[in-house]
Amino acid sequence: MPLRNGLAVPVARMILATGFFLPALGRSATSDVAPGEGALTQAIAQAHAGDTLRLTVGRYGPAVVDKALILEGVAGAMVDGGGRGSALTVSAPGVTVRGLTLTGSGTIETDLDSGLLVTRSAAEALIEDNQVLGNLYGIAIQGAPRVVVRRNQIANRNDRWLNARGNGINIWNSTGSLFEGNRVEGGRDGLYIHTAHGNRIRDNRFSNLRFAIHYMYANHNEVSGNVSSGNAVGYALMYSTHLAVLGNLSRDDRDHGLMIHSSHKSEVAGNRVVRTRDKCSFIYTSTGNAIHHNRFEGCAIGLHFTGGSEKNAIHANAFIDNRTQVKYTGMVAYEWSRDRSGNYWSDNPAFDLDGDGRADVAYRPNTLMDRVLWQYPLAKLLLSSPIMETLRHAQSGFPALGPGGVVDSWPLMQPPEPPETPR
Repeated sequence: MPLRNGLAVPVARMILATGFFLPALGRSATSDVAPGEGALTQAIAQAHAGDTLRLTVGRYGPAVVDKALILEGVAGAMVDGGGRGSALTVSAPGVTVRGLTLTGSGTIETDLDSGLLVTRSAAEALIEDNQVLGNLYGIAIQGAPRVVVRRNQIANRNDRWLNARGNGINIWNSTGSLFEGNRVEGGRDGLYIHTAHGNRIRDNRFSNLRFAIHYMYANHNEVSGNVSSGNAVGYALMYSTHLAVLGNLSRDDRDHGLMIHSSHKSEVAGNRVVRTRDKCSFIYTSTGNAIHHNRFEGCAIGLHFTGGSEKNAIHANAFIDNRTQVKYTGMVAYEWSRDRSGNYWSDNPAFDLDGDGRADVAYRPNTLMDRVLWQYPLAKLLLSSPIMETLRHAQSGFPALGPGGVVDSWPLMQPPEPPETPR
């Protein structure tokens, strides 16, 4: 009994000591940082992991965040790279960068000179509500997993030749990350993603760029609810598989609203492409994709697909007021319907006598005349000639003379409603 009583006092003291000191170890401090030469670098060096550094109004020099800190800026707090390297570099996990203006990066593309560079060791960085202005690259994610980049305003330099400009958000080898609610204007590509799998890109806005979103060798990603406006190409999905491209908008883009190049086994659904000067959609050597409930409207060509892109399930789309609804120059016929349900064609003068919502006869968007004009453009000079009239009459009387391409055996009488975009 005395032995047990003898042990009770030391044990009690240990418990009290532990209870007293552990909260102290977990405390974090908030410090205001005034602008000045080297002030931010010095504040980072003196801070402890978990601390918050609040930058006041003024200009700060470039810095590296190498511990788990929160950097917050009031309106007017600016980190300026001074024309060399990146304005701010994050190299530790768990860093938050919020409410800052980041500007003045260098111009060396191979170094990814950026407003904000997030390195491989900076897992779970949170980058939100920043103004990233006048840099070569905007935000560059180099190998860091589980990063969140949201609600940032990014406007890169436009005073360089297009291919010498940087991307707004540049992603390499990042997994499990979220890019949401950002606005990107100017530079080369709005969001470029390379060899990065399992990420979500949603509800972003892109304008005045080469490509709004540019995929290269990036699999199992979601692209949803984004808006591309006034770019050369809206969504360029290249060399990638198992993408979910859902509920995006391309409006007034120049060349292609949606380009699928050598990409496979993806779902492209509920997207709307409007008023592209050239092609609403271009599909090139891509197979095994489910393309449905999209709306292609007011383009020179609704959908152009090439050889090697035949094995796709294309149904329940709406082709509305395109100068050419579909362009395909091959000789093989392909069925564009599923479960007795096809697509809607605004130029299909069909009847629905049984009232089932489907036209009573099959629809072929291309004629023998189309093929002649595609292969021999100068034939346009002969459109009113007797030989052209003879071709039109022959095909109308003998459908077997058709050039191959798309056959929709169950064309819809009304545009289908798009599916709800999943979250």
